[in-house]
Amino acid sequence: MEDAEFSYEIRIPKERIAVLIGPKGKVKKDIEDATHSKLDIDSTEGDITLSGDDSLGMYTAREIIKAIGRGFNPEIAMLLLHQDYTLEILNLPDYLGKSKNKMIRIKGRIIGENGKTRRLIEEHTETSISVYGKTISIIGKIENASVAKKAIEDLLSGAPHAAVYRWLEKKRKDLKMREAYDFPVDHEKM
Repeated sequence: MEDAEFSYEIRIPKERIAVLIGPKGKVKKDIEDATHSKLDIDSTEGDITLSGDDSLGMYTAREIIKAIGRGFNPEIAMLLLHQDYTLEILNLPDYLGKSKNKMIRIKGRIIGENGKTRRLIEEHTETSISVYGKTISIIGKIENASVAKKAIEDLLSGAPHAAVYRWLEKKRKDLKMREAYDFPVDHEKM
């Protein structure tokens, strides 16, 4: 029986194509090698055709490409090769509507003065966060990314920074405790 060939069409912002390709094609080749897939990139349109016969590898390659398209550097995006890592993308118009002014204000709320809020969420959850275009994206271990996403959603819905910081502090202790004792995750309490 022959292996089935899969293919996906993905579009990323044109200004992110050079990052996806990398110096002398290194990033593209690294993704192809790690995921057993092939990337055909149309750099004028930002269209990528991803093909291969390893469905898990293809899914992972697609997530890495999406992450690079959402502003992550390739080293962080490649963390998605680990099965316990995930990419969460929050589409700001889903939360805020189409108001440009509201979007600029809210992005400022998430980033914080001199990047303080984003840095604090990243440190407390051991995740990486990218605020790019109309999205806020998170890469991290599945449980940690879920905590970071909740903190960002709370800020999006107008929760005071201090309340979110306190909640993150408590969650960080819970995550550390669970990690130390390797307790199973209770998603109901998240």
